[in-house]
Amino acid sequence: MFNRLREDIASVFDRDPAARTTWEVLTCYPGLHALYIHKLGHWFWGCGLRWLGRATSHFGRMLTGIEIHPGATIGRRVFIDHGMGVVIGETAEVGDDVTMYHGVTLGGTSWNKGKRHPTLGNGVVIGAGAKILGPIMVGEGAKIGSNAVVVKDVPANATVVGVPGRILEELVAPQQAARFAAYAVVQNQDDPYAKAIQMLVEHARELEQTVGVLSDKLRHLEEEAARREREGLKTEQLRAIK
Repeated sequence: MFNRLREDIASVFDRDPAARTTWEVLTCYPGLHALYIHKLGHWFWGCGLRWLGRATSHFGRMLTGIEIHPGATIGRRVFIDHGMGVVIGETAEVGDDVTMYHGVTLGGTSWNKGKRHPTLGNGVVIGAGAKILGPIMVGEGAKIGSNAVVVKDVPANATVVGVPGRILEELVAPQQAARFAAYAVVQNQDDPYAKAIQMLVEHARELEQTVGVLSDKLRHLEEEAARREREGLKTEQLRAIK
């Protein structure tokens, strides 16, 4: 148990530059408290003491603001930063080295018994306010942007943003996949929808400029035709007088 505790404390130092001392992490990090309260509740749940498991989970929620169902499976070196408002459902499975921020929900979309909550692979990062719903799989190293709503499987190393969630990239280079991204924010990435809209706007601007040029040329041609028509009329009038 102490080895696991040392791992968890080290993971906090790795992923939170605000952490200063081991004592501070042990006493002032609700995410760490919630995980260890969950370990106790999960043990009660596995022993068939379901009420004790739920009561332990309820106590943990009151103490930390983080609600983890005692039936959920949580891996090693999981880090819940800030943590307020995090909800993890009964059949959720969280892999090793996962990072979550406040307001994250691992929820279900069905009232049926059985698997109804998501499974997170190792190294997943979930930004603040993100919702991952249903019995879906989020692949290893994936990043879920803040406030994204994910209802479909996410490939490994992909980045998802938006409502509903849209994949920005898949299968990034290994050195990029291994790099930790706070709040699942990755630099130099564009939302494909926003990029497509921007291209449409630029295309519309180019079309507007082309139409303006053609209108000017048409006006000049009409003026030239009118001028020639006037000159032709004057010439005919002069001929008629002669």
